[in-house]
Amino acid sequence: MRLPVWWLWLALSGLALGGAPCAANDDLVAKQRQAERERVELRSRIEGLQKELDEREALRKDAADALKVSEAAISVTTRRLNELATQLRQAQNELDELQSQFKRQFGVLVLRRDELSNQLRKQYASGLSPWTALLSGDDPQQIGRDLIYLDYISRARASAVAAVKKEIERLAELEAKTELRRQEVVRVVQDTTEQKSVLDTQKKERATVLARIEGQLQAQRAEAAMLGRDDKRLSTLVDDLGGQLNAAREAAEAGRKAELARMAEQERQEQARQEQTRQEQAKQEQARQAQETSQLRQRQQEASAQSSGGDSDGAGLKPGLRWPLRGAVMARFGSNRPEGGVWRGILVRAAEGASVQVVASGTVVYSNWLRGFGNLLIIDHGQQYLSVYAYNQSLLKQIGDQVQTGETIALAGSTGGQVDSALYFEIRHRGAAVDPVQFLAR
Repeated sequence: MRLPVWWLWLALSGLALGGAPCAANDDLVAKQRQAERERVELRSRIEGLQKELDEREALRKDAADALKVSEAAISVTTRRLNELATQLRQAQNELDELQSQFKRQFGVLVLRRDELSNQLRKQYASGLSPWTALLSGDDPQQIGRDLIYLDYISRARASAVAAVKKEIERLAELEAKTELRRQEVVRVVQDTTEQKSVLDTQKKERATVLARIEGQLQAQRAEAAMLGRDDKRLSTLVDDLGGQLNAAREAAEAGRKAELARMAEQERQEQARQEQTRQEQAKQEQARQAQETSQLRQRQQEASAQSSGGDSDGAGLKPGLRWPLRGAVMARFGSNRPEGGVWRGILVRAAEGASVQVVASGTVVYSNWLRGFGNLLIIDHGQQYLSVYAYNQSLLKQIGDQVQTGETIALAGSTGGQVDSALYFEIRHRGAAVDPVQFLAR
């Protein structure tokens, strides 16, 4: 407790008049003054450290902005990887089909080539030709029949040659298509590899940013806590020394107790008046805050009435909903958060990259990065029901997308400054958070 200036003046005057007893207290006074100087210096150090912490928090904000860019890029890259994987599967299927067509067409070519070979072999074996038929000296009617037969063979051979040529052209066309598709598959594979490399680099940058920020802040907070404990111990020492000095001065000032009591009573009355004034001011402040609270609630009710027209949209949410993903519940609705406050939803442990599924049909009304929540998705289910999905590694849906029950909308992660991979899930009705476990299937 701080001593009034008049009390110290009287006490020191009494000590001066007391003579020899005052000398015994000089050592206590010197110790008290030294402790006071040390306390002033320590508090100066604490103020300087607090200033550095404020500056570090500002740096943390900048780093958080950089973290937003990194995690948003990870989301885009992961979505691109999913698209490339789909393209790769399609290209591979088309390549397999072209290869099957190539094999079938090659078999047709072999068949046509064999037919042409058989025709030529049979004609050669028969020895028939237009010149041999004319020079044979046989019956003219027989010669006519032979020439007709040779004409039929010639047309058949020409048809076979044309068929072989057509199959060769078809085979060349298939080979060209096969080569183009093979090159496309190679390009898609290269793109996929490059995108994976970019994702790994971005993840490493994000881990470095988190480690640097958390390490610096933890070290400075530890130092601030240590200095605070030092200040408390030093304050206790100063108070103890003051108590010893008070006892010595009270013993030396026994003759002045009446005057001191009167002046102390005046001081008490003054403090009582000041306390009464403070209480009246506190009541006025409470009345003002109550009025502001009433006005705020009235504005909220008016805003709620204006937005109530959307209650008929959608089916809302009913108990028995499917879980967005299966995992251990790390934090429940209404429990205390480590950094202060309470949880307004549940925290479910999830492997990084696990599929996050929407609990009911609805429309995406938010799909972006938000400080403290990382990559965040909000789904409107109608009847003023919203479901919230936070800390995602990647967002697979955009604002305005219609989603159906059980559809994958995101991939789980640890964005927003989290350490462990998990999904933060909320259900809100008319803007107020409700326990989501009441809506989820047992």
